[in-house]
Amino acid sequence: MILTVTLNPALDTTYEVERLEPNQSHRVLAAHACAGGKGINVARVLTALGRPAVVTGFAGGSAGAELRADLAAAGLADELVSVHGESRRTVAVVSRTEPDATVFNEPGPPITEAEWDEFTRRFDALAHEADLVVLSGSLPPGVPGDAYARLVRAARALDRPTVLDTAGPALTEAIGAGPTVVKPNAVELAAAVEAHTTGSDSATDPTVNPAFDPPVFDPTTGAALLVAAGAGAVVASLGPRGLYALTPHGAWRVAAPGPLAGNPTGAGDSCVAAIAAGLAEHASWPEILREAAALSAATVLSPVAGSFDAEAYCLYRTTISVEEVHAAHPDR
Repeated sequence: MILTVTLNPALDTTYEVERLEPNQSHRVLAAHACAGGKGINVARVLTALGRPAVVTGFAGGSAGAELRADLAAAGLADELVSVHGESRRTVAVVSRTEPDATVFNEPGPPITEAEWDEFTRRFDALAHEADLVVLSGSLPPGVPGDAYARLVRAARALDRPTVLDTAGPALTEAIGAGPTVVKPNAVELAAAVEAHTTGSDSATDPTVNPAFDPPVFDPTTGAALLVAAGAGAVVASLGPRGLYALTPHGAWRVAAPGPLAGNPTGAGDSCVAAIAAGLAEHASWPEILREAAALSAATVLSPVAGSFDAEAYCLYRTTISVEEVHAAHPDR
């Protein structure tokens, strides 16, 4: 079983429009609503791949009730901790004529100290039964700033691998705890490197679109710095430039299948799901990375985060190339 942690889940609404234009009314061509948040998206993909997954985190209020009802309908195991606050909602607007999405994210409910303590007790019990732990997404108000660092250490004490996908201070706080794999996008990686080199965290949102890749930023240097700071491996998703991975067994670049028009929301979560599944199955890194790139690309072609185009996935996993680049794994 893979345990997916979503500390700040959401009730996600996706609107499909022909073209998104500022200051205009839009006719919605299709609408979708489902339980979301990065870890929940990961659990959906894992389940579709035939890997048992359990969802934990926080949920409260009417949005939390709808969120839990959707998890039940999808057959996802729900181990969320109930809270007094109202779970957040998100809205993604997807244009059918432009390869992007516009996303609105609420901050999430404030978490009390007692609620956090209850969560950590539940996390410890679930991690005992897990093969691997995925830690994804933003932190809701009230949760300790080093929450992911604490959870990584707790998982390591149980000898459980961890895959971490977050950004900003939550990421930089957790690197030194030694997560097995860190999965930033280009913007998140650049911000983490800046924080480590200047001592000042940028306020990068974990859901920022990797299409806004800093044009002069070298992901190989960034990945090496994060490994030197404590990460076991770094898999950087670079949007149309594919993936770059620095691991204890070598470094690889993975080409993207080409420009894709669709909804990139959730592509990174599918990448994390493939990494988690591959690690749990003790697959080789080239196999893991090919699956990660294929699932990410197939997710862009699906309108809703947490799902992927199965036909495209089958095609991409046989055609995507993985190139070893022989980068050194730096000493810590």
